[in-house]
Amino acid sequence: PPLLLGVVNRVKAMVAGRRGPPLWQLYADLWKLLRKGSVYSRTTTWVFRAGPVVGLAAVATAGLLLPVAGRPAPLSFAGDFVLLAYLLGLARFATALAALDTGSSFEGMGAAREVTFASLAEPALFVALVVVARATGSLSLSGMLGPELPAAWGAAAPALLLAAIALFVVALAENARIPVDDPATHLELTMIHEVMVLDHSGPDLAFILYGASLKFFLFGAVLVQLLLGFAAPAPVAALAFVLGLLGFAAAVGLVESVMARLRLTRVPQLLVGASVLSVFGLVLLLR
Repeated sequence: PPLLLGVVNRVKAMVAGRRGPPLWQLYADLWKLLRKGSVYSRTTTWVFRAGPVVGLAAVATAGLLLPVAGRPAPLSFAGDFVLLAYLLGLARFATALAALDTGSSFEGMGAAREVTFASLAEPALFVALVVVARATGSLSLSGMLGPELPAAWGAAAPALLLAAIALFVVALAENARIPVDDPATHLELTMIHEVMVLDHSGPDLAFILYGASLKFFLFGAVLVQLLLGFAAPAPVAALAFVLGLLGFAAAVGLVESVMARLRLTRVPQLLVGASVLSVFGLVLLLR
């Protein structure tokens, strides 16, 4: 997963005419942070220390529910896509709670923005997954993104395409990417996700950074498998999956290169628009 964020940064640098950081920069940052100690404020409690651990554990558990390159997920059952969404919500809740535990109004502002936009992104995510479930006739992610998907594209391509567009918008919002948030900014009036992790250091910050890259990987995996619909031998499916993830990272880098960050008042309109696309896709299936 850290390699994908390296691809995003390299694409942004290439578009801007810069050399940019190496693709493995995040790996080096994680190794450096894991070897350092953590500094804790006297105002924080165990909640602040538990936030990064719970967040990473929740995202990693969500990854166990996701099939990869046509192979079934390690954990699979009917309705597991609901648990996937709620595990990602648990990771966000733990990060926001840790930010509030610092007692800083600055981090509280970021947490308020994060949960506000998340409440608008989650309906788009849920309805998009319901569209895929309805089109494939499966309530498990291993079926929704597995062998039933190619036939679903033949019967309900417009609905699945709308769901894919909505998922891409949700992926940008959930991963704090432009045009919703700028992961590189430290301007007080525009920060959302980054402001919540300003007080973290050492291994705690490493857990947060790796959890963010893993979350980016999960959204990319869902979107890639939805668009490709693997119906090929395992080696071909694995290669297509890897190339698709690299293409997803490159697409995010291009979006961040050609678009500016939206005003905070415009972000809800973008997320509501993603929900509308998902609802339209569901209407096409139910008509």
